[in-house]
Amino acid sequence: MKINKTNSEKFNVLGIDVGGTFTDLIYVNKENNIIEFAKVPTSSENQAFGVMNAIKKAELDLEKVKLIVHGTTTTTNALLERKLSKTGFITTKGFRDVIELGRRTRPNSYGMFGKFVPIIPRDLRYEVNERINASGKVIKSLSELEIISAAEKLLKLGCESIVIHFLHSYANNQHELKALEIISNIWPNNYITMGHSLLSENREYERGVTAAINASVQPILEKYLNKLEKELFSNGYAGELLVMNGNGGTISSKLVVEEAAKTVMSGPASGVIAAAHTGKSSGINNIITYDMGGTSTDVALIIGNEPSVSSDLEVEYAMPVHVPMVDVRTVGAGGGSIAKLNLAGLLEVGPESAGSKPGPICYGNGGTVPTISDANLLLGRLNISKIISEKKNVSMNEIKNIFNSALGEGLGLDEVQTAQAVVKIANTKMAGAIRMVSISLGVDPRDFTLFAFGGAGPLHASSLAKELGIPKVLVPARPGITNALGCVIADLRQDFTKTLNIPVEKVNVIDLHTIFKKQKERGEELIKKQGLELTEISSSFSLDMQFIGQTHILRINLDDSKPDLKYIQKSFEDAYLIRFKVELPQIKANIVNINTTVQGHKIPLDLALLNNISGKVDEAEDAILEYREVFFKDKFLNTPIYSRDRLPFQFKIKGPAIIEQMDTTTLIEPNDEAYGDDLGNIFIEVGDF
Repeated sequence: MKINKTNSEKFNVLGIDVGGTFTDLIYVNKENNIIEFAKVPTSSENQAFGVMNAIKKAELDLEKVKLIVHGTTTTTNALLERKLSKTGFITTKGFRDVIELGRRTRPNSYGMFGKFVPIIPRDLRYEVNERINASGKVIKSLSELEIISAAEKLLKLGCESIVIHFLHSYANNQHELKALEIISNIWPNNYITMGHSLLSENREYERGVTAAINASVQPILEKYLNKLEKELFSNGYAGELLVMNGNGGTISSKLVVEEAAKTVMSGPASGVIAAAHTGKSSGINNIITYDMGGTSTDVALIIGNEPSVSSDLEVEYAMPVHVPMVDVRTVGAGGGSIAKLNLAGLLEVGPESAGSKPGPICYGNGGTVPTISDANLLLGRLNISKIISEKKNVSMNEIKNIFNSALGEGLGLDEVQTAQAVVKIANTKMAGAIRMVSISLGVDPRDFTLFAFGGAGPLHASSLAKELGIPKVLVPARPGITNALGCVIADLRQDFTKTLNIPVEKVNVIDLHTIFKKQKERGEELIKKQGLELTEISSSFSLDMQFIGQTHILRINLDDSKPDLKYIQKSFEDAYLIRFKVELPQIKANIVNINTTVQGHKIPLDLALLNNISGKVDEAEDAILEYREVFFKDKFLNTPIYSRDRLPFQFKIKGPAIIEQMDTTTLIEPNDEAYGDDLGNIFIEVGDF
């Protein structure tokens, strides 16, 4: 669906991403060809303060900004920290414990102990008489009196939000709709979530938990956005505020609260979107993204410039959020990850983080525990005078002493050996995450380019590439603010899922086409409702399928919304063969879910705008700032330190070398070779596999 193109000269957008440690900002003004960047510590007590601090640091006039796109960790943090709104739960009689029983798995597959706390406690889960079977037939009518009684009791108990979750509502939603009508007359706000409206799938546990998560974070997200909008508008902003969803798309702040669960993993998704755009602009189709920030590392897979999106992700154990999200895997290894000795005297790194306050020791903000950033500093890989901090009152000797007393003495190593061990363990954790999104899914990392970003990603990328056999690393022009860039680039997006659960041979193909048509029309309606200027609205269609008798599903992408049954069957068999290397012609295929994605495409951004060409020199050697002793493998080497802002676009550098810039440090190891392109990207050809 084509739309009249807007005047790209009037493109004026601000992207802000809130991470666990830093809040990043990028402002793009095509009218004056101005790009502004800022990086400030995240204000964990209220993320809005960090956002406004970033705007203040960039010295922006909000009256001139036309659009703000925001990636937030508000809902993710609320879930992980279990700082949730008090929520009630009304379900079918006999099924109040479904969201607690789950799939009867264990937190640790081979462990004897584990702890699981349900999203909503048992005393806030109520049952009512009603029953619909899997075919959508009403077996027992809904008891309206019981609905009223349950809602009133939950209100008296102090619940702020409520979930309506009935068995088989995906097949027939009439009881949930009736319950909504009744409760709306009682409930004092709009924090009412129906299970089927968010996830129309046949798995009652996943559907129930997803609905519970949505209701539990709705008040939190709305309160935060209200605070942020108040700050923005009081400082002159008059435009639209868009929020990043976990699916890699954006949605108006006016609409996002209704489906608040979709904002989970908002920040990591924006980085993947930026990576896909950068890869496409650079002619690279297959990418493994590697985002190492201050708190954690996120990795994802991009094939054919399309990020991998999944509806089967768990934020943590027994917490499935079954809404479409960019398939990002996270490990607790970031620049601020704390290194310690466990009870057995073994070295551990993460998942605990020093955050931004007090942060690593080298930040000079009062940190007293060793971190990955401190280890890199001891190895000569970071310049203490260039590290972002509020105070620069810490010495190298102080860091050495802490490493020796906290770690080295127990390990029998000096401070350099200890720092090297910390980095090696961190790299091993991050390599494991990359294997999860590549090898475990049947793809060979050697066929991909490692896209390194985040404040610490380019510092570890070459080592990871060597360990995994990845031949090339791509470091974008602004690695430390790539997530904020993703906010600027991201399109509007709506995802829809409808459970069918019928064998292919019994599917009414007309009904299938009708569902696709309705999903597409609904998506276009929601996107147009946001009132933004777009270049195009496009749709894509897929089916979740399985062989009858299997539990796991495989997503099949379709060419259009009117496939015939032979095409569907063949597509599934081909995809199954590629994924599992086996043919099962004797088993019938089953269509589980029907999926449609609708995207509203914004004006594309020219990545060349991210570069400041005024300070460029003609030869790479002229961009050398100094030489520094840097530790590689088993010894210190005298290493040139380059200014990235001064490096020419087309350059070649042989390692060892370090490239410094405002938002990150790039490490080029011995026998590696780095070169630049016209977009300001750095490519590292990795040697010594």
